[in-house]
Amino acid sequence: MTDKVTRRLVARGRVQGVWFRESMRIEAEQVGVTGWVRNRLDGSVEAVVCGAPEAVERLVAWAQHGPPSARVTDLKVSAHDASYEGFELRPTA
Repeated sequence: MTDKVTRRLVARGRVQGVWFRESMRIEAEQVGVTGWVRNRLDGSVEAVVCGAPEAVERLVAWAQHGPPSARVTDLKVSAHDASYEGFELRPTA
């Protein structure tokens, strides 16, 4: 059995208004990752993702570029301690 890992991601650049959150939700479901994603008032997108290390790594790799219309200029990834069921879009914070 593989242990789960949780990571907090903060993406900056052209990441709002380009379908980043919904695209991440779809990608997360495809790779089997749980958690949440939301826009931030500072223009960034924040997410917390949880799952098998390989799946989380795939989602982090996806977040480095995001959907076709996005332009990620900075992606901060840090360890986080949480567990989730499903993947949800959260309100802007």
